[in-house]
Amino acid sequence: MMKKKSLIQQEILKIMAALLAILGLNLIFSNSALAQSNRTKIVFWNEMTGPAQTQLNEFVKEFNQSQNKYQVVSQFEGNYNEAVQKILNTHGTDASPAVFQSMDISTSQIYHSGYTTPVQKFIDQDNYDISKISSVARAFYSQNGKLLSMPFNTSQPVLYYNATLLKKYHITPPPTNPSYSDITRVATQLYQRSHKKVKGISVEIYGWLFEQFLANAGESMANNDDGHSGTPTKVNFDSKGAVTTMEWIQKLIKSGTFMNFGSGSSASTNEMAAFLSGKIGMFLQSSADISQLTAGTKDKLGITYYPHPDGQKSNGVAIGGASLWISNDKSATVQRGSWEFIKFLMEAKNQAKWQVATGYLALNQDSQKEEVLQKLYAKTPAAKVPGEQLRKTKANKTNSGVFLQGLIQERTLVQTAMDQIYNGSNIKKSLQEAENSMNSYIKSNNLANGVK
Repeated sequence: MMKKKSLIQQEILKIMAALLAILGLNLIFSNSALAQSNRTKIVFWNEMTGPAQTQLNEFVKEFNQSQNKYQVVSQFEGNYNEAVQKILNTHGTDASPAVFQSMDISTSQIYHSGYTTPVQKFIDQDNYDISKISSVARAFYSQNGKLLSMPFNTSQPVLYYNATLLKKYHITPPPTNPSYSDITRVATQLYQRSHKKVKGISVEIYGWLFEQFLANAGESMANNDDGHSGTPTKVNFDSKGAVTTMEWIQKLIKSGTFMNFGSGSSASTNEMAAFLSGKIGMFLQSSADISQLTAGTKDKLGITYYPHPDGQKSNGVAIGGASLWISNDKSATVQRGSWEFIKFLMEAKNQAKWQVATGYLALNQDSQKEEVLQKLYAKTPAAKVPGEQLRKTKANKTNSGVFLQGLIQERTLVQTAMDQIYNGSNIKKSLQEAENSMNSYIKSNNLANGVK
């Protein structure tokens, strides 16, 4: 009887212990929820996928753990074009974000919406040392001397080459800062020495690359300093630099050393596949592709700066990617929290992690000292080249991007002209037709917005 009673007492004690444990857990959970509820919520919209999304989520987690005042909530909002429309359509409602990511070609559109607070306001308040952030990247997202948004996922156009393939055919690689003739030499030698089995080069029909050719030639695509000193009223597609570049490409096509993949997402996919399989030796594309390229082949990857016209120094190219904006429909506290999160992302160690994880460039100059980035360079020396190109470029009126509403329209028209030129059409005529169409579009758009 005593033994049975003892067993019952033991069971009661177990039940009581379990209840106490549950109560303790509930207390922990309630305290945690209370701590989070006391934080200011910062809704962050982004468009990152794959490794970039993974790293971004890690940054959000680290920021939230680093302080107890703000709670960033990251939300994926689809591709860039989808996100822009959502941002514009939800502004002024509870559904709008506090801080958001927006692609480079939407910069003018977002600015003219009047929906944001320039990050320059917080830079001035904090005496934040913005000089550590790339000047070319800053210039792209600036207007009237004010930084509108913080450059974040940033890339540069570069030339990739298969170093292993060039070595196989005893071809001297192009120099780090090549001219068109330097690239022609390598492309021609590769095509001939491979007995025409390997094409020398490909240049995708892509408006962004066309813009970079003009930038590197020191030419503005739109008047009013590419829109940085006033709203553009016209574009210039058939400038000397543009014609020279298209003549260079036409000669490569006629010689047989050039492979044309056309335009669109399938073009870039097929181009990269051809490069990885050794069917082409060189191509121009975003520096953000480095990780994918190094993972896709055992061949040694080579990278140079973007090529420039013969007989002149390279002027430098603009950036690609997206930036971070702060919405002005949120409270001062929420806006401050958004800025604190942006500052966290721009810290040297985080920018270094960002480049290693994604291929986008570390914009904080102090990132180059970080061990994680040094290890990347030791493993893949070519990965250092795009950042060097960016740091060596001095921001000026022609390499700081095009501040123009309707850049999607511009790229469509330019790509149509490039397609015609690649197929043998008259260069001046094709570019002039695209220019006339774009100028007509700009005129109508400016009239609709009250700009003369």
